[in-house]
This record gives sequence, structure tokens and C-alpha cells, in this order.
Amino acid sequence: MILFYNLSIFFYSLLVRVASLFNPKAKQWVRGRKDILKKIEEAVKGETNMVWFHSASLGEFEQGRPVIEAFKEKYPNYKIVLTFFSPSGYEIRKNYEGVDYVFYLPADTKRNAKEFIRLIDPKMVFFIKYEFWYHYLNELRKLEVPTYIFSTIFRQDQMFFKPYGGLYRKILKAFSHFFVQNEESIELLKGIGFENVSLAGDTRFDRVYSIAKQAKVLPQLEDFAQNRPVMIAGSTWPKDEENIIAYINTSENDYKYIIAAHEVDESHIKNIVSGIEKPYVRFTTATKSEIDAAEVLVVDCIGVLSSLYRYGDISYIGGGFGRGIHNTLEAACYGMPVIFGPNYHKFKEAIDLLALGGAHTYENYERLNSLLDSYHKDVSLRKKSGDSSKKYVDEMRGATDKILNTIKF
Repeated sequence: MILFYNLSIFFYSLLVRVASLFNPKAKQWVRGRKDILKKIEEAVKGETNMVWFHSASLGEFEQGRPVIEAFKEKYPNYKIVLTFFSPSGYEIRKNYEGVDYVFYLPADTKRNAKEFIRLIDPKMVFFIKYEFWYHYLNELRKLEVPTYIFSTIFRQDQMFFKPYGGLYRKILKAFSHFFVQNEESIELLKGIGFENVSLAGDTRFDRVYSIAKQAKVLPQLEDFAQNRPVMIAGSTWPKDEENIIAYINTSENDYKYIIAAHEVDESHIKNIVSGIEKPYVRFTTATKSEIDAAEVLVVDCIGVLSSLYRYGDISYIGGGFGRGIHNTLEAACYGMPVIFGPNYHKFKEAIDLLALGGAHTYENYERLNSLLDSYHKDVSLRKKSGDSSKKYVDEMRGATDKILNTIKF
């Protein structure tokens, strides 16, 4: 099994190198790891008392950020090393001031793992949500470094719980404690002999609450609503946009609309606006008076979505017709109903919001049309759903404190 694992790491790295010839993200992955151990050695030379946080990508980083910042505040004498697997995390957060060092994680080979851990000599390690790298975790286990994973969810179909998953179960022995999101994860871990597990919840609730408190005021949007309900569609993909634009073009309701796509390259933005038949403007080029007069605002930049939600009355979260929905909590914490497509089943918060009435899902345009019409017609229904969303976020906060109160050097 270990031979198969090592071969999979080798061939993955090889395929990424081939892809780097024509794929920009793959090129970043390869370029960022060139001489990475040498760069790390030069950067951390002479440092002691380091703690290592690892995040797969940007989403996991945002999930772990409350713990990183709370740890830094509680233990200011420790230097924090943050690693990313994905370019989408590293390239955006390589200058993050909440930690002392940010690196790409070297590929998970036995040599890389031993050398990386020797260089940073971590006194404690945190893995955020996912990613179980065998050689890194095995080395940490042998050195008896306190190692934690938080905001994680385990599922019955994962390799850890299969008869042939012995290697993967061995990986889990590296963790001093598991901070999980649900009771099912606790039962699954206990079923294979792990008692060092507790229900801490999801640190994203702490994060979105913090984001909402610090949300930017966007002066150009202060009068956008014009006393009309605002529907914000965030992190949308083409299928989402097809349905939303169809509603915009045919509905007689007096909604105002904001569309903030997941991808904001020029060709994609042009494709969006080409289908809109009502007056629209682009966020980066319109004046305040033009925005006020528009029916539809198309956001053509990144970094403002979490602040945009404060101006909304109804939210639509994209991704539900692809690999999975994006962040529902950023919208829910503002007390809005949440709508998304059918691919949500791997997201506990989406399932919870549906059960509480704070969210609704749809599979076809007719259902979306019905939902938006209902929320426009019945303000009390909209308020009830939004209140359920906000209450859920408020009640689920607190995972960060549970984690910080449990860890031990």
C-alpha cells in the first residue's frame, strides 16, 4: 500500500509538471516549489518555538483563520509557519500578516517530510479540515509532536473506514486530538479505536461572524436598493447565471440584483452582461449615480463579496450545479434567506439551514422562479427565513475557544 501511495505522489507531481506547460495554476504549483526546502532553510534559520498550520487552499485557510489569530494572541512568543498545498491559497495569502512565514508545502515524499520538519522543528502542528499526508504525519508521530486537526468531517465512504484502509488508519494515529464538526464523525472514529475526539464545531462560524463585524462600507452601494429588495448572487457559475439572468429578464418583480461571479475574467464578465436585458452596470467602472439607476450590478472584481452581502435581502449561492456550493455562511450571518442548487449534500451547514428553513434548494428554473416570487410577495416569509439563518450562525459560534482551551504543548 505504501508503494502505491508513493507512486501516486510521484505521478501526481509529474502530471502537474506536464500541465504547467499550458496551465497557469499548475505552473504556479511547480514554480512555487522550486528549491522550496532551501528557501525555507534560509528563511527560518535561527528561529525557535515555531508552530505549523497547514491549509489545503484558500477556503480552508479562511476556515482556520480564527484559530490562527486566536493562537497568535494567546501565545505571542511562538512563530507561526503557514503552508499551502494549492496556489489559490498561497498566491493570495503569501503576505498574510497574521503569521510569520508562509510557504508552499513540499510534495509528500519521505525525504521532503523529514527535511521540512527538521527545518522548522514545530512544537505543535495544526491541519485545517482536510489533507492527510502520510509521510508528514508519520514523521510527526515518530517525533511525538502534538498534532491536531480541526473543523473536520469524516464520512463512512472514506478510506479510513474500509477493510483495506490500514495505511490510512495508521495516518490518523499521528493526531493528538480530532476536533470534528458532527456526531457522526465521532462515532466513525470511535468505531476504529480513536477516543481522542471531541465535537468542537466549525470554525467558519467564528470567521464569518468576524468578517461581518469588519465588513467594509461600500459608499457606491448605500443607495443602490432605492427601497427595493436586493437579491445578491454570489460565487456563481455559468449554469447559475443562466437561471438568474432568465429570471431577471422575465420577472416583473421590482428586485434589484447583484451578480458576483466566481470567475471574474473579462471574457466571463462579458458573457454575463451580454445576456442581461435590463439596465446594468459594472462595479468597477460605474459612478454612484449610474449604480443607483441600474437594475443589475455586475461585480467584475474580487475581494468585495463578503461586504456586498450586507446590502442584500435574499442571497443565491453558486456552485450547486457543479462540484458543490460555495460559502453559504457569509450570507446567512446577515440574516438573509439562502438559495442554492442541488449539489449541496457534502456541506453540513447547507443541510442544517435547509432543515431550519433558512435555506431552500432548487433543481430547475421553475422552482427558482417560484422561490424568488414567494420571497418578493411575502415579506414575513422572507424575514422568518432570514432570522432562521442568522440564529443558526449565532448559535454555532464558539469552536475556536473550544480548540484553544483543549490543546496542550
